[in-house]
Amino acid sequence: MVARKPVSLLKGKDSIAETWPDEPTRFNDSHIDALILWCVKKNSSDITIQTDRPVYNEIYGTLYPALFRPIDAADMNIFLHKIYGPDAVARLAAGTDLDLSYEVRPDRYTRVRFRVNITPVLSRGRDSAQITMRVLPNEPPTMKDLNIEEQIIRSWQPRQGMVVVTGPTGSGKTTLLAAGIRMLMERKRGCGKVVCYEAPIEYVYDAIKSPRSLISQTEVPRHLPDFARGVRNALRRKPNIILVGEARDKETISAAIEAAQTGHTVYTTTHTTGVASTIQRMVATFDPNERSERAYALMETVRLVVTQTLVPRVNGGRVGCREWMRFNDDVRDKFLGMDFKLWPAEIQRIIQFNGQTMATSAGILFDKGLIDRRTYIMLSSSTGAGGGD
Repeated sequence: MVARKPVSLLKGKDSIAETWPDEPTRFNDSHIDALILWCVKKNSSDITIQTDRPVYNEIYGTLYPALFRPIDAADMNIFLHKIYGPDAVARLAAGTDLDLSYEVRPDRYTRVRFRVNITPVLSRGRDSAQITMRVLPNEPPTMKDLNIEEQIIRSWQPRQGMVVVTGPTGSGKTTLLAAGIRMLMERKRGCGKVVCYEAPIEYVYDAIKSPRSLISQTEVPRHLPDFARGVRNALRRKPNIILVGEARDKETISAAIEAAQTGHTVYTTTHTTGVASTIQRMVATFDPNERSERAYALMETVRLVVTQTLVPRVNGGRVGCREWMRFNDDVRDKFLGMDFKLWPAEIQRIIQFNGQTMATSAGILFDKGLIDRRTYIMLSSSTGAGGGD
């Protein structure tokens, strides 16, 4: 019988990412956090763990293997048990994907946090799983860190009403919301009582010093079953600001509208691309017999829509490109006097006078040398009139 060579003797380099030097021949619980921390030190933004494949790091948008060998079903069970718990396999077998947060504490003063999704998949003809771990900073970035336009910052906190941040999955919606909340907390007078409903909680505000602000974060479905229940819970807590992680269904959108109508400032996100398609998609979630009434209620409350996408930066990394529109009193009055079916076309016509199109933002980035011509053309050809996840 031929002895198996130690994994360490088989290693090589793959561009900027070497595989983990302490890779074991068989995983146990003690290896998981050590591997994850090594991935973070390699500047990984996302760690993907999938049966029959090596663990992968995403570094500046490119995948690099973190392990030399693929992990097998036994290894995956160790990962699932450590990251989620003993009932992970049963939950996945029932056809449920799992969203959660995970935390590693390398010492008593440091914690490294992750947003985690676990999804059942088919691998080589067998039921399996893929774990995606998004690395989260210890504190939210600032609006300056994200290079948010001054016009957006000035419109970020209306006295009451709804601010909607939109974009496809992975476009930085949650990060922008967190930066906005941080900005409000760090004002001289703070921002009062903030209640957040998130799935899962990504950013925490422990390090933000704000004696005039009080923030609480509730995780859906860990603490409450859904976002709609969260908004209705918020109305009994006398908050100044309500943050709803995602407004995808009619119940949540209705609850957010009602909260905005009762004098609160509401922040939320949707998976749409473009200001026009955001309004169109939110209205379309309602049944036809209530669509008109809900559309006008939405228009009465909306104050700012920002749609964001992340694109490759010329010198590495990614940069945000944003389309936005302010809905001031004059704009809302104009739309309230129109058939709501005409709103998307009218938004496309007037957005340049009350905000900025994606094409204009792309042109600014291109002129600054931050994106290449191909990316500029791609963004410029997007009108934002259609929806998309």
